[in-house]
Amino acid sequence: MLHLLRARRPSASCLRRRFLSALAAGGAPHPPRSGAVYGFGDNSHGAVGQPAPAADVYVPTPVPSLPPSVASVAAGHYHSLAVSSSGEVWAWGRNDEGQLGRGLHAPRNTWSNPEQVRGLENVQVRAVSASGVVSAAIGCDGSLWVWGRSKRGQLGLGKDIVEAAVPSRVEALACHDVVKVSFGWGHAMALTKDGGLFGWGYSETGRLGEMGQSTQIPSPQEYIEKSGDKYSSSMLEAVEKMVAEKIRSEDNMPIIWEPSLVREATDLEVSDVSCGLDHSLILFSNGTVLSGGDNTYGQLGRMSGLSKFLPVDISYNPFSVSASAGHSLALCHVSTKSNANVETGILSWGWNCSSQLGRPGQEDTPGLVDYLLGEKPVSAAAGRVHSIVLMSNGEVWAWGSGRNGRLGLGSSMDEAEPFLIDNLEGLEVIQVAAGMDHNLILVE
Repeated sequence: MLHLLRARRPSASCLRRRFLSALAAGGAPHPPRSGAVYGFGDNSHGAVGQPAPAADVYVPTPVPSLPPSVASVAAGHYHSLAVSSSGEVWAWGRNDEGQLGRGLHAPRNTWSNPEQVRGLENVQVRAVSASGVVSAAIGCDGSLWVWGRSKRGQLGLGKDIVEAAVPSRVEALACHDVVKVSFGWGHAMALTKDGGLFGWGYSETGRLGEMGQSTQIPSPQEYIEKSGDKYSSSMLEAVEKMVAEKIRSEDNMPIIWEPSLVREATDLEVSDVSCGLDHSLILFSNGTVLSGGDNTYGQLGRMSGLSKFLPVDISYNPFSVSASAGHSLALCHVSTKSNANVETGILSWGWNCSSQLGRPGQEDTPGLVDYLLGEKPVSAAAGRVHSIVLMSNGEVWAWGSGRNGRLGLGSSMDEAEPFLIDNLEGLEVIQVAAGMDHNLILVE
């Protein structure tokens, strides 16, 4: 119960944060706005929607110039998207790759201004998603539209198509009803209404499963063992050869240019999917979670080993997943003793350099964030080195790195445990989204 008391009875540290929040907000809280979007965190690319010179935003702040009623939001790595209640798409933030849909030559000082994405006038959009370089919209008819620039095939428009200046339909999925799309650094996955899963883009290290796998580059020690002459026996020379091989591999990247079925997901119905930077999580309707891709930080939920899709050892029944740069989150049913009162919890695993797991203990194995037991999380989003969760009562909790104000607590301090963003009092939040270093929240 300690965490409940902390949330509702301000401690000295909490009062100090409220003071910092008030300073960051200019001395007075922002009045509640129904159907509004709020942002906080790194605004160096304009992703929080605040005009220059606002580089960092430390408390949730209204994003100006959006339609009066927004239905949903999405955070790319360094830019943001919103869908109006009438199905229009608005974009702001980084535009180096044309991901805002306003051309590559839009002045940088206009990036932070939300503008409607042109080219979707005949599409009733119901959801949006984004990576660092690509944006996407899902129509009410299940069509998928993309724009931006990606040399790793993240557009999914066909072989060697690396740029789309205006929203373009992904024709390979024209016969499917897409309900969700998720983007990593160079790969993407789309979930269809019938539980099918498609993947495309950069396929190295098993992030798309078996498809497009290339031969692994040998380690320096393997180079030495294969070498038989004195000139190739040193570790230095072996490393030089390995680096040269990796440089050559960049010219022959394993790319899936169009959406293809993920073979490991064809036998069961998929209910959720999330692409991290270099890894992927797939959730099946029976509660099984598969993870695949890079496992440098234990983000696959297992000790180092094979990068292919394998089940994550989870003792609970997950119903939602979120993957980021090096850590993973899963919302799960902790107790099912009574259908009328099902307990929910949050599992975390992987990279924990800034306490983004929100718990102590083994990092490469899923573990419960005990601090939030008793709360009722309904969605979670993983940023680069922070985490943010929405509760059923509309509260928002955050933890991990506080740099750039990405926790919304009025300071740049890290939080090792979940902390209530209490300056949202009076607002009913219905969605949270996390980019690399910024966040968006949608208020009903």
